[in-house]
Amino acid sequence: MEKQYKQFPRTEVDGVSLPRMLIGTNWLVGYSHTGHAADMDIRATNKTPEDLFPTLKVFTNYGIDAILGVTSIDKILVDSIKYFHDKTGIALTQIDTPWMNMDDNSNARAEAEATIKNSAKAGAKFCFPHHSSVEQLVNKNKRTIDRLPDYLSMIRDNGMIPGLSAHMPELIMYSDANGYDVQTYVQLFNCMGFLMQIEIESIIRIIHNAKKPVMTIKPMAAGRVTPYVGLTFNWNVLRPQDMITVGVKTHWEAYEDVEISFAAFEKRLPDLEGRNSPNKTELIK
Repeated sequence: MEKQYKQFPRTEVDGVSLPRMLIGTNWLVGYSHTGHAADMDIRATNKTPEDLFPTLKVFTNYGIDAILGVTSIDKILVDSIKYFHDKTGIALTQIDTPWMNMDDNSNARAEAEATIKNSAKAGAKFCFPHHSSVEQLVNKNKRTIDRLPDYLSMIRDNGMIPGLSAHMPELIMYSDANGYDVQTYVQLFNCMGFLMQIEIESIIRIIHNAKKPVMTIKPMAAGRVTPYVGLTFNWNVLRPQDMITVGVKTHWEAYEDVEISFAAFEKRLPDLEGRNSPNKTELIK
């Protein structure tokens, strides 16, 4: 008899059901945010779709069936998502964050539209202009994101749900204030303030005031805090509709992050093996 797994809590974005934990991709494909050596270690571990399969399987066992990243451009992701579907029949909900040419001319707009069409062709349900692209449009003086509606319309016209990859927290505020067709936002949030542009207390206020669900990223500050610390903090301060994007390198890490998260929801200790050391003392056994 097949094992029955506890299913992860879910939320909803523009009528689409999503797990509150999203599968992150930096630590699957080689963007460690620590250095070249770590990047190469990730790439040596995850070279093929077969390598990524066990990690994706652990997540989906628990109903975590949505993946966030450059899913239409990064070849290992494109191939791994297809391979996983072919092997399991599970179609991961793709939240694609492609970079786009945001120059204000007809050739650039045509290039951006081609990028969006490629996202739809790859099977993305959500399409968010990458933060490095959309931040080029921000006008802090007017509190607007100039020409953003053009790209959001392109995304809608190609059958996807628009959102924003918002490393810059003003993107959430300006989007809400101007009523742009933005259904969710990606926002950095972790207990260290790693890569966040303003202090933690201000970011959490922006998240709580956001009109739509927020997809937070880098909960463990790219490995600078342990999963227990990073996930327990985030789950305890985010709203019930918000999500955490978790980056892992292996299926063992995926299992740990899921168990730590369930423990945070249930106000208990996670049921995990202790850390290894050459000679454990009584205090840490």
